[in-house]
Amino acid sequence: MEPLDLLVVAPHPDDAEISVGGIIAASRAQGMRVGVVELTSGEPTPHGTPELRRAETAEATRVLDLTWRQNLNLPNRSLQPTLEARGRLAEVFRATRPQIILAPYWQDAHPDHTAASSLCDDARFWSKLSRSDMQGDPFWPPMLLHYFSIHLRIHPAASIVLDVTPHIETKMAAVKAYNSQLIQGRSTEHPTVIDDIRDRARYWGWTIGKGYAEPLVNREQIGIESLSHLL
Repeated sequence: MEPLDLLVVAPHPDDAEISVGGIIAASRAQGMRVGVVELTSGEPTPHGTPELRRAETAEATRVLDLTWRQNLNLPNRSLQPTLEARGRLAEVFRATRPQIILAPYWQDAHPDHTAASSLCDDARFWSKLSRSDMQGDPFWPPMLLHYFSIHLRIHPAASIVLDVTPHIETKMAAVKAYNSQLIQGRSTEHPTVIDDIRDRARYWGWTIGKGYAEPLVNREQIGIESLSHLL
């Protein structure tokens, strides 16, 4: 396949849309090739089924116009950065050869999210190894950035805050595709889960003087060639 510009690694279906749906939509609008790999099916949940979750994911994929999407079907609720899981994700990196990977932030209340963050670090390193039994040619993804999860109410500083104002409605439409997880059986009193997701994007927009935005974190320095890139 043709290499991806951006690959989002999501612990479960809906994590990519909730956290970086605006960045995905903005990137697609700019002609970038964008993919999502989910590590688990996300099931069981109170109102979901595997079939329903697949249908909701397909609708969100259509809304975001994703270039590529895949689910590794690793164990939900007990995701671990095992050697087997590391190899499978490294093979995804080799097959898709993304220039940028977006991974979950390394701190969260959900154990699957923190395990996924560690797994992305490990798989990125393994992806470049030669003389291995993994499929695909060795590849080192040039940049790994982290997006914030929604369970732990902490306020880390962002390295990058990307304006997604023109794409907020696309993000919210993709989020609402996951009716069984974010709407069905939830309180309808303000603020709803949907309100929280939109308001979070509004907050990050406020931090940069824009309508809506989404934050990313980088543990390494980001180099630029000219200050004009900041304008």
